[in-house]
Amino acid sequence: MTDIVVFHSVLGLRPVELGFADRLRAAGHRVTTPDLFDGRTASTLDDGFALKDAVGWETITRRAHDAVRDLPAKTVLVGVSMGAGVVETVLPHRPAAAGVLFLHALGALPARAGLPVQVHVADPDPIAPPAQVAAWREAAAKSGADARVYTYPGIGHFYTDAAGPEYNAAAAELTWDRVAAFLSDFG
Repeated sequence: MTDIVVFHSVLGLRPVELGFADRLRAAGHRVTTPDLFDGRTASTLDDGFALKDAVGWETITRRAHDAVRDLPAKTVLVGVSMGAGVVETVLPHRPAAAGVLFLHALGALPARAGLPVQVHVADPDPIAPPAQVAAWREAAAKSGADARVYTYPGIGHFYTDAAGPEYNAAAAELTWDRVAAFLSDFG
């Protein structure tokens, strides 16, 4: 059993993250889904960024740190879109994290050698443009990081959200299969 924390997107903690957490629980993992926006959600990216700004990055990251405080040191950190930035702020304070998973965004390449990292992004994705993905891959290879980047051609940014306009069932299922395989290494 792996301990996992899932940090939500700029749209707030919604059914897509909760459903992902339920999938992980069904696979035998312990999953925490902190609500960094205190119950508020948005239906568009513009509204989500306005909500993020209204809550404030300092409050968001404080809530994230509070959420992981009592979790085991070897917890896997998962960032969904904006949550990748949250993982970036939490990871330096969690030196024993078991792994990092970025969905729908790139986070900074973790400095810890050998830390398993998996990335899933659309191709092209306005949040993670192809040039940025290529640079991330190159930096990971040069650093010797245990990193794997999966791109999904011809689909939209938030392709795993069954309630959203960019949903792609085949790409979402492939992502969930790859995530399950990644997490099975920690069990």
